[in-house]
Amino acid sequence: MKGLLVDDDTLYLDALRRALTRRGIECEIAADPATALAVATRIAPDFALVDLKLGDASGLSLIEPLRAIRADMRILLVTGYASIATAVEAIKRGADDYLPKPVSADTLQRILLDTETDTAPGAPLPERDEDDTLESPTMIPLHRLEWEHIQQALAETGGNISATARLLGMHRRSLQRKLAKRPGPERRPPTDG
Repeated sequence: MKGLLVDDDTLYLDALRRALTRRGIECEIAADPATALAVATRIAPDFALVDLKLGDASGLSLIEPLRAIRADMRILLVTGYASIATAVEAIKRGADDYLPKPVSADTLQRILLDTETDTAPGAPLPERDEDDTLESPTMIPLHRLEWEHIQQALAETGGNISATARLLGMHRRSLQRKLAKRPGPERRPPTDG
């Protein structure tokens, strides 16, 4: 598996890349959108971890061009400024996951190898090293954030579907389809205790 890590915090990028390399996940890094697209074009990564804020640029603007480079690329948007509105925008643009920053190598490995990694309660986690000190305590999938945003909009409009669709800037039928797909319980990583 090969990945692209995009963040303007180069110390974080180097630490995360080293930790992932020790787990057999090869990554290249980029600190700005232009470099990220050049690297992605060259290596066609399996996944891209993209920070929302890249200096004066937005990581949201990278989602579509990255998807054009490789349609099945897993795109994970990370941010220290998580909000429902940003999560919904990330979904609309085609991101696969939206994660609070910082994301550790353990968390990223669990997400990327979701079905291959044993995440049953009580299952041992991979051994941590010095670069894994920044663990993301909560991970909220995009579909859950979108669902919560829709529910908030429904409450604001008194449950009126048409008014909620207008408020969210989507077609009424699209909203109805999303409401019919209520998200199920999330798989949580094991906890100590």
